[in-house]
Amino acid sequence: MRCLAPRPAVSYLPEPQGSGQCATMELGPLEGGYLELLNSSADPLQLYHLYDQMDLDGDEETELCSEPDTDTINCEQFSRLLCDIEGDEETREAYANIAELDQYVFQDSQFEGLSKDIFIEHIGLEEMISETVEVLEEAGQKCQKRPFPEELPVDLKHRKLAEPLPVPMVTGTFLVGPVSDSSALPCPSPPAVFNKEPTSAQIQLEEPILWPVPLSSSLSNCLSLPAGPIHVTSTLPALPQGLWQISGTGTEVSSILIYQGEMPQASQAPPSSSPAIHSLPKSPDRPGSTSPFTPSATDLPSMPEPALTSRANVTEDKMSPTQCLAADEVSSKLPKWPESVEQFCRSLRDKYQAEPAGLEGILVEVGLVRARLERSSSKSLERELVTLDWAEQQPAHRGLAEVLLAAGDRQWLRETRVIAVLGKAGQGKSHCARAVTRSWASGELPQYDFVFYLPCHGVDRSGDTYRLQDLLFSLSPQPRPVDSEVFGHILRRPDRVLLILDACEELEAQEGLVHSTSQPMSREPRSLRGLLSGLLQRKLLRGCTLLVMARSRGRLAQSLSKADALFQMAGFSTEQAETYLARYFEQSGATRHQERALALLRGQPLLLSHCHSPTVCRAVCQLSEALLELGEAAELPSTLTGLYVGLLGPTVRDSPPGALETLARLAWELGRKHHSTLQEDQFPSVEVRAWAVAKGLVQPAPGAPETELFFHSFLLQCFLGAVWLALSSEIKDKELPQYLALTPRKKRPYDNWLEGVPRFLAGLVFQPRARCLGVLAGPAVAAVADKKQKVLSRYLKRLQPGLLQAGRLLELLHCAHEASDAGLWQHVVQGLPAHLSFLGTRLTPPDIHVLGSTLETAGRDFSLDLRSTGIEPSGLRSLVGLSCVTRFRAALSDTVGLWESLQQRGEAKLLQAVEEKFTIEPFTAKSVKDVEDLGNLVQIQRTRNSSEDTPRELPAIRDLKKLEFALGPVLGRQAFPKLVRILEAFSSLQHLDLDSLSQNKIGDEGVTQLSATFPQLKALETLNLSQNSITDVGACKLAEALPSLAASLLSLSLYNNCICDVGAESLAHVLPDMVSLRVLDVQYNKFTAAGAQQLTASLRKCPHVETLAMWTPTIPFGVQEHLQQLDSRISLR
Repeated sequence: MRCLAPRPAVSYLPEPQGSGQCATMELGPLEGGYLELLNSSADPLQLYHLYDQMDLDGDEETELCSEPDTDTINCEQFSRLLCDIEGDEETREAYANIAELDQYVFQDSQFEGLSKDIFIEHIGLEEMISETVEVLEEAGQKCQKRPFPEELPVDLKHRKLAEPLPVPMVTGTFLVGPVSDSSALPCPSPPAVFNKEPTSAQIQLEEPILWPVPLSSSLSNCLSLPAGPIHVTSTLPALPQGLWQISGTGTEVSSILIYQGEMPQASQAPPSSSPAIHSLPKSPDRPGSTSPFTPSATDLPSMPEPALTSRANVTEDKMSPTQCLAADEVSSKLPKWPESVEQFCRSLRDKYQAEPAGLEGILVEVGLVRARLERSSSKSLERELVTLDWAEQQPAHRGLAEVLLAAGDRQWLRETRVIAVLGKAGQGKSHCARAVTRSWASGELPQYDFVFYLPCHGVDRSGDTYRLQDLLFSLSPQPRPVDSEVFGHILRRPDRVLLILDACEELEAQEGLVHSTSQPMSREPRSLRGLLSGLLQRKLLRGCTLLVMARSRGRLAQSLSKADALFQMAGFSTEQAETYLARYFEQSGATRHQERALALLRGQPLLLSHCHSPTVCRAVCQLSEALLELGEAAELPSTLTGLYVGLLGPTVRDSPPGALETLARLAWELGRKHHSTLQEDQFPSVEVRAWAVAKGLVQPAPGAPETELFFHSFLLQCFLGAVWLALSSEIKDKELPQYLALTPRKKRPYDNWLEGVPRFLAGLVFQPRARCLGVLAGPAVAAVADKKQKVLSRYLKRLQPGLLQAGRLLELLHCAHEASDAGLWQHVVQGLPAHLSFLGTRLTPPDIHVLGSTLETAGRDFSLDLRSTGIEPSGLRSLVGLSCVTRFRAALSDTVGLWESLQQRGEAKLLQAVEEKFTIEPFTAKSVKDVEDLGNLVQIQRTRNSSEDTPRELPAIRDLKKLEFALGPVLGRQAFPKLVRILEAFSSLQHLDLDSLSQNKIGDEGVTQLSATFPQLKALETLNLSQNSITDVGACKLAEALPSLAASLLSLSLYNNCICDVGAESLAHVLPDMVSLRVLDVQYNKFTAAGAQQLTASLRKCPHVETLAMWTPTIPFGVQEHLQQLDSRISLR
């Protein structure tokens, strides 16, 4: 039992009769923290009702009586609070810390006489017994030394008494003592109350028992006390009705308190745990709980205050059947939440579970990888997604639900946590968001009480104003009426709320969405922009978890750099795409076509690579099913344009006149405004609208009025927009090339929000009319299409592919491939430069396929730079395995992984070819990972040489001639020793640059370590040690080792160090021995005129030295001019 016998149905306290009123303590406003409350004389039972005036169960309210003498103590509420404290793990840990503090403070002899009742009642019931027993045992003994907290018992909070109490006692207002043999009592014994009849020897008094007795019972018969003193630790100044005081010399009892009330029946078992407390009332002066039993955040800084009043869904591991039954009975009588909240939560779960699980559902989960945003350049404020190498990517293996589960363990419950998922259109962001709702509905996200899914399709209506409750109840799919009780419950516990904003690209047309002002808790209706601004700025519904789904390109994505977690959709791999196709035909019941459809897809490598997008993969499945149902010799098209022509061709045959052109125009005009939602009145007729809905081209927007529709997919909208550009006579010829988005415009640039339009436009205009544009619009459009083809052909052939940026070059290759025009393709292939750098440009599977096809067609050699492209291992293998690729650069970790894969597969010939092609020249170490990867490469070479009879250097190590080290002052000192250990492996190294704008500061120790490698660096020509905090000690060590480089070193720079006269003298002594040295830079050091004169004198003995840069502020300018007159090779610039 962990309760003080709460009332099953009625109060144990009788109603006040006449003028009899209980005496209560008059309480003033408490000031200060929780520790002051512990030392006060306030009764915590009364403080509880002074601060918590509302019923915690939500069924009724407890009003404070205006008369100060009226008893307002509700033992039932107090018991529930204590039981909830016992059930909450975080609260138990916090109170365990308080128990340790109590043990540490009260063991001092000067505190032995103080009453501990108030402190005990704050700690809990178990401590009240155990601590009192310890006081009795240690009475009369003085502590010689106060123990430290680490010397105390390990588990103060949960220790149990091994034996019953030796003597009864009264603690506070309750009688505590051993239970006598039940047979000696004429009234029911305490075990009988709990439907158990153990023997007295089995009864362990772990907690105090409040034992009610009927009014007619004899108190002397119902209470059997053994002989011996009864220690009283506290008494009440006045007894309320229902508490009787017995005193007498015969019993040697100073004060016994017996509670009078109704005796519970045997079937009314008091519960073992009370219902959880949702939240406590908030004080206007202090946010959070105002209960005196809840310490403030200032008193307990290591414990979040809301955790003390959180609803704990904790079930004990071991419960007796009686306890389980009691808990079930109480839960049925006293629900955890109000009925309206429970009903709303159930309906929300039912709605999410009812979403389709068939072809419209998720057949294959799309992977997530961690991402981050960085500025595109030092002068630009715009942030872009950083393209990570394959080995650097951190996938979320269990999906977004696992990410949210980990996010629930955050410490600051009052701070909104923003989690953003970015990705291209059609990569499954919406499916991923709906998967989260289903996971919550099935109980996989217990840290959230409510999950609200809000698709932003069409919710941005100009002139409309909303409140927060409208956002949660009215704008979500299947809107519900606003319930004030449910909304109030949400506001009290925002940390238990997950709000999902899907398709946020619909809001990108609003400037300053994230940076607009928003008041935290304003109740005034505001625009949707204001509501979302308040959420994203963590001012509205503060403490909730906000899940934002948006495209990786756009203003909103750039504003999410401060999100707590940022993820990117990874898309389908080839294996996942094939799995999706197999499951699609299983769900559709057409398993007989499964193998044939898979063979069709594998026969078109470009379409298979485009299946990286789940939207395209679904479109391929739909077209394959339609073709195989015809029973003819089915064949999939080779381009993305042909795929959508094949899907829309049959739907156009029975369309109303002009329906396709009308829908294409709407798609284009909405796309220019960054919208995909259209109104019913925008259709020219009811027939056109009915046709578009029946064919699945548009569909109702979830949660929006019936008059609002949106396109089935973003790629479909792009295709229809391209159809409008190809068919419309309203588009001027000179404006058409800008929509290919290949060359930037300074005035009125085209933002290319419909990013799929350029490829579709090239395919529609250039592909043969009979199997492309003619299928959609008939032969009448031939004249218009021919004119547009000439315009685009003239524009594309004027482009020079070698001058385009990497991203635009890839777009040009896609347009040329979609066009399927031999002349255009030949022009693009011939214009490719010999060296192609895609550094920092994301390479998707379709990009890799088109690039590989282009290189094979060119028939000449190329070198590729594939660093920071995120290229997957299979794509890297396909590109570097081409015979026309003679040299390539890629991330060291990705290349080593490819080597290991080829070695495991036994492809020795391809492995040798890839090793010969790989180069790292020049290599710049900008992070610790770069140094570690370089070390792994050296270790591979050393391992191979130890296992082979003939040592062989890896070409990448053998051919490295320039190495730069730029890690900064902190990481530079840590990583430089790792670099020094592998420097001797680079026998051909000619240029070693240890200077960077952030100053590596390797110091004297680093120079000493570097000097030891000089004998192995026989080809070193340039050594740059500028800005490395080198003093005389380092300069002397360097001078001792420089003769090892006498035959090769051409340039030595010691610019901006701390070299004084001693170091300058050491360099002057070794200077004549450096027969190959041509340039020595010692500017901005700290040597004086004496050191400068030493260098000048040594310079006369070195006719081979061409320049000595020696200006330094510690030498008078007149002296420097005089030295320059003595030797013109001295530079003072």
